Amino acid sequence: MPPEPHIITPSEHPIRPELIDGEALMVMRKLNQAGFSSYLVGGGVRDLYLGKTPKDFDIGTDARPGQIRQLFPNSRTIGRRFRLVQVFFRNRKTIEVSTLRSLSEHDIDGPEAILAPNNTFGTPDEDAQRRDLTINALFYEIENHTIIDYVGGVDDLDHGIVRLIGIPEKRIINDPVRMLRTVRHSVRNNFRIEDSSWAAIRAHHSMLSLCPGSRLRDELLKDVYSGVSADWFRLSDEAGLFTELFPVYRNLMTAAMPHGPTCREQLLRSFATIDRMNRLAVDSGTHRQPDHFHLAFLLIPWANLTYNLVILSPKGPQLYQLAKEIRDGINETIGPHLNLRRSTRQEITTLLAHLPILLHHQNQNTWPKWLKRKSYFGSCRLLLSYYREAEEGVDIPDSHLPQTPPDDGRWQHPGRSRKSRKKGRPAFSSSRPGGVFGFKR
Repeated sequence: MPPEPHIITPSEHPIRPELIDGEALMVMRKLNQAGFSSYLVGGGVRDLYLGKTPKDFDIGTDARPGQIRQLFPNSRTIGRRFRLVQVFFRNRKTIEVSTLRSLSEHDIDGPEAILAPNNTFGTPDEDAQRRDLTINALFYEIENHTIIDYVGGVDDLDHGIVRLIGIPEKRIINDPVRMLRTVRHSVRNNFRIEDSSWAAIRAHHSMLSLCPGSRLRDELLKDVYSGVSADWFRLSDEAGLFTELFPVYRNLMTAAMPHGPTCREQLLRSFATIDRMNRLAVDSGTHRQPDHFHLAFLLIPWANLTYNLVILSPKGPQLYQLAKEIRDGINETIGPHLNLRRSTRQEITTLLAHLPILLHHQNQNTWPKWLKRKSYFGSCRLLLSYYREAEEGVDIPDSHLPQTPPDDGRWQHPGRSRKSRKKGRPAFSSSRPGGVFGFKR
């Protein structure tokens, strides 16, 4: 028999219809008018309850994917086992609509297990039970403006608690990535992790290495760009999760860096720098640094301890040999562990291998001319600025930050001239008459 839900009436919660995205409301109303139930689900309900602006407004319904598609021609279906419908709007906004489910794909016992068709989709209480955390398993419906709570999520929100649904050990074993999500929501909301959930994470943190590298990478990057990555590092390190994500640091966390602090302390400073720069990018409307840049920055303590990076001044063959050693180290450790693309590994290597050259010349500010001509010089110089802020507390100069071109339709890549686009000539062809693709006839 399904559990009786706790119904929170409008007078008992702060969520009002005007706080909900207009397109999301339209989708829910259209589903209701067609005879289906619809709910605002997951993080949207959590954030609205906490007085935050949700990043996404996801909707759950008892309509099947095919029925949703019939109601919304401006949509598409994604996913394989459990399909979602994305509804598109003119302002490039996307609302995801999912059919309520009874089981998660990570709760199936064994790769050969087959779910019966009537077990794929479920009721609101079943859908709530299959979610990760109590605070993410709330439903808000727009007919009576009530919150429907099957798992005690509202009480946990009121008391600032992050709690895994069900038996923590079993939920973690079924999907170890749930440990990362638990830590993430604890840090982002400044909530305490419930005791049995925390104990299960501490006991099973090593299971994280069993997850596909691509999932670990994607989850890690969410926290790197969160703006609170320093707090995330502290908690994930205490839980034993950080070294499962970065196995290169497994035996190095307490090792002393060349200039004094331990590896753990240097990483904490690095994350604090990342947070400051990511917040600055958001406030100024500029773009944040790419994934490979942040990964290279976080690997500097490892490279310092493994290759004596900061005390080197490699030239010629020495630089080639250093780059080769770093690339081999990445290929043997973090590269396959996080399923990094070949190009990403090379970009990380390039940044790390050239850092000691810039460190050697920083006082004289006599950058080597050959390096200044390289396309990656700007990124190398910025990495040096990040490192100096984390190491010495020196703010990053504005001149070292990449400039975002004005979005007025007139900006063009430096490598393309207006003249090259005239008369139908390809952008990479010669400007001289009679030339083809830059070559003379």
